[in-house]
Amino acid sequence: MSARELIEEGDAATDGRGFRRCLGQFATGVTVMTTRHEGQYVGMAVNSFAALSLEPPLVLWSIRRHSAMAPAFAQAGRFVVNVLASDQADVAELFATPGIDKFAVAQWRKDADDDAILNCTIATMACELDRVLDGGDHLILIGRVRHFARYDGEPLLFSQGRYAAGIGPLRS
Repeated sequence: MSARELIEEGDAATDGRGFRRCLGQFATGVTVMTTRHEGQYVGMAVNSFAALSLEPPLVLWSIRRHSAMAPAFAQAGRFVVNVLASDQADVAELFATPGIDKFAVAQWRKDADDDAILNCTIATMACELDRVLDGGDHLILIGRVRHFARYDGEPLLFSQGRYAAGIGPLRS
């Protein structure tokens, strides 16, 4: 294998845009986090989701500390991870758009605990908020998974500022 051509390099502390482009080289899955806070459903597109532990079953994600939705997710006590399928880029865009009632547009249902579950996803994880940690300009939310569901389908990926289809459906 030959060396790859250098595109850019720099000091992450002084070149935030360049650092962000560097982070964009890492392909991530796309999720929509949902919760209910003070009687209102809220949701947002997130690609900072990761598995943390199997025993106990923990996941994590982060939200900008100054996001209008940060108080809702930090105080609600629970959230749902909705893992989007490759044909749901429009859902990701909907939940990335501020100022609209996403739940008036999206296809979704309530689970037995009144949590918002998006339709046609490839996985969902209903979580109790375990703790919130300081992550610089973000809050890191750790959730204890209390229920999960997995469906056929390909994941929606995000890399270099674009959506892409996943690697194909996997079954095990």
